[in-house]
Amino acid sequence: MIKVGITHGDINGIGYEVILKTFGDIRMAEMCIPVIYGSPKAAAYHRKALDLPAVAFNQITDAKEAVVNKVNIINCIGEDVKVELGVSSEAAGNAAFAALERACADLQNGLIDVLVTAPINKHNIQREDFHFPGHTEYLEEKFGKAGDKSLMILAKDNLRVALVTGHIPLSEIPQKLTKERIVEAAKLFETSLKRDFRVGNPRIAVLSLNPHAGENGLLGSEENDIIIPAIKELQEKHSLCFGPYAADGFFGSSDFMNFDGILAMYHDQGLAPFKTIAMEEGVNFTAGLPVIRTSPAHGTAYALAGKNEASEESFRQAVYMAIDTYQNRTEYDKAYVNPLRKLYVERGGDNEVLDLTKEE
Repeated sequence: MIKVGITHGDINGIGYEVILKTFGDIRMAEMCIPVIYGSPKAAAYHRKALDLPAVAFNQITDAKEAVVNKVNIINCIGEDVKVELGVSSEAAGNAAFAALERACADLQNGLIDVLVTAPINKHNIQREDFHFPGHTEYLEEKFGKAGDKSLMILAKDNLRVALVTGHIPLSEIPQKLTKERIVEAAKLFETSLKRDFRVGNPRIAVLSLNPHAGENGLLGSEENDIIIPAIKELQEKHSLCFGPYAADGFFGSSDFMNFDGILAMYHDQGLAPFKTIAMEEGVNFTAGLPVIRTSPAHGTAYALAGKNEASEESFRQAVYMAIDTYQNRTEYDKAYVNPLRKLYVERGGDNEVLDLTKEE
């Protein structure tokens, strides 16, 4: 069974609520071995505050001790942890970082197979060892090998949206957007669609940067100067990439249903329509790295903390996707680890006559 590491995220948000609701269903512990990196005390506090059914946690000190048919939990923080529902605090940031560090160390050492992260507060987690705008960039530095680049993909069923630029200010996007960066993101996306999502020959739609795809330069030159040349290069490399499409009409007309993946130029261009369509069940997947990480598509949701109103569906889907991706990668890599060499037959000219009387 696949061992799923789960970080508790910000202890003052809805992380524990969605974790408790997900694993309150005993069937979840029958399909994987969950290992929660967090705090039994914080989990108990949330369960009592939300008046949720009890979850029988199996308290362990090492991921090696995790057992099947149990919800295993490792205490990563001190017993004096203070939960303040709906409040961003330094203590919550410390707790989120401690769980993430421990889980990543175990992932690196092969003690867990995949990682599912509950939401963090990107402000209170900042420190000397975490100076990143989010999980994605942190994991890229932690696990990237020889210049490996990560790619953020938001997915639900056949709707998959990837981002060329991620957590950067809107004002910096035109400077960061290059033909090379688009080509790199598209190839990462294509590889992930094949290896992680089992799409044989993926069709990728590339969105424009400017309104109405730039209107032939009237509303911006990035389409003509950067995006279209990138698409042409990708097509020359036999990638099925098309566009650029204006984002409003593309999603408004349901054209997105004709593609296996959508490549957006910046964060909100891709995430705003995605979350409108798939907020409740959407999953954030980090592609391009040797490790598998998923998370729910929502944030800490302080406004909902302690009210028992948060839906666990996105988190549950994140667990499902982590398991599916692990299996997909295993089967894909097994199929391509030692492919048969190509066999070529030399063909002679039409007037060549084979003399069977001669010995070689």
